[in-house]
Amino acid sequence: MANYREIVTKAVVSKGKKLFTTTNTVNVNNNPSTILGCWVINHNFSGTKSNNQIVINGSYDVNIWYSHDNDTKTEVLKETNTYREVINMRDREDVSGEEIIVRSLKQPNCVNVNIDGNNINYTIEKELGIELVGDIKVKIETNEEEDPWDEIVEEEDEKEAVEPSYDPALESIDSVNEKFIEDAI
Repeated sequence: MANYREIVTKAVVSKGKKLFTTTNTVNVNNNPSTILGCWVINHNFSGTKSNNQIVINGSYDVNIWYSHDNDTKTEVLKETNTYREVINMRDREDVSGEEIIVRSLKQPNCVNVNIDGNNINYTIEKELGIELVGDIKVKIETNEEEDPWDEIVEEEDEKEAVEPSYDPALESIDSVNEKFIEDAI
């Protein structure tokens, strides 16, 4: 007869990913001529659960390298951006003790930057992955019958293989001439 047991374990109960696109505008004092580069560094984030929503708070630094005065001078604009992303997740009734794991699947990257007078407009794209880990119960079928034991039998051939046999080459070790080096000189 089969019995069932419940095992309580931690497992990923829900997971998903989302692509976020943000456009920002920054005003500069000098009239920019050309955008020479834009890069994003120092991305930090954390996630919390509130009801059926995951709230991710984070920040990153944006560095925009541009020229001005008819491409005769350059400057780097440094700006720190903070964000708060809210993601709706399906709630599971049979799960308890949930924890959130947030991963950056695609680091923030500047996908577009352009000049509009004294303003620089830039678009940042990032992709975040969220996993909910919780305690769940798993039912398994158990069999109460014990498996049969195999009998261990020693055979005579195996005993002989273990016992050392006589080797005449080993006997010559006892007859080593200790004055060999002196005799050779």
